[in-house]
Amino acid sequence: MASMLQKRIALRRKIHILRAHTISKSLKLKLEAFKREYTNLMAIKREYLKLMMQMKMPTKDVEVQKIGQGFLVRVNCEKGTDRLVTILEAFDKMGLNVQQARVSCSNVFALEAIAAAQDQALGVKEVTKALLRTIEKNGGETTH
Repeated sequence: MASMLQKRIALRRKIHILRAHTISKSLKLKLEAFKREYTNLMAIKREYLKLMMQMKMPTKDVEVQKIGQGFLVRVNCEKGTDRLVTILEAFDKMGLNVQQARVSCSNVFALEAIAAAQDQALGVKEVTKALLRTIEKNGGETTH
């Protein structure tokens, strides 16, 4: 009777070990599958966000930073007729002399300029507000 009990206990141990081993292998496989799927989904998300950022059309984005006696100005907005001309006229009215500029009109109108201020009292807020007004005033006229 004691030997039967010992055999039964030994058999239960072996079955328990086999079940634990089988469960851990299947869990490992499932976890690896989830990990692969998660990695793939994250790659898809990154590509989607990258495409969305490329397609994003900023309506009006003006950023002005004070540098020395002048300003670094970045403007992003929808394309429009005479957009560059009106912004340069606004610079002229504010007494800003453009020293260097870069303009792009591929998907949106983008301008980055370094402008020296003739009037030292001119501040970042005034330049930003003036450029936003200029863009809004010229915003109704768009070209394709």
